[in-house]
Amino acid sequence: MKCVIVLCFVMVCASVMARPEDSKYTSKYDNVDLDAIVKNDRLLRNYVDCLLGKKKCSKDGEQLKGILPDALKTKCSKCSDVQKNGAKKMINHLIKNKRTWWDELEAVYDSDGTYRKEYEAEAKKEGIQL
Repeated sequence: MKCVIVLCFVMVCASVMARPEDSKYTSKYDNVDLDAIVKNDRLLRNYVDCLLGKKKCSKDGEQLKGILPDALKTKCSKCSDVQKNGAKKMINHLIKNKRTWWDELEAVYDSDGTYRKEYEAEAKKEGIQL
């Protein structure tokens, strides 16, 4: 679950809207500098707050918020490799450096622990301790 939540979170930076012709999320944001986002707590927190419904979302944040449930449900089957790699970067950062923010996202998007159970083995293979 955490992999997918952050994957979707990264899609704010990497890609957010589904294109009907190929059922993939757009690559419009694939060139966003994720390192700059993880180094900027204010910017990162704005995206987290958007996903939590605590703040008004930017246009890309709103799109992300709309696709997050689908991405969780489908194991990000519409994500590109760039988006999946970006997600891994964000997952690691949030879990290692912003654990309380991660826990807030998990409480909203996986309140019953379904996705955590589903993605735990995958996260472990990636070196992520949930």
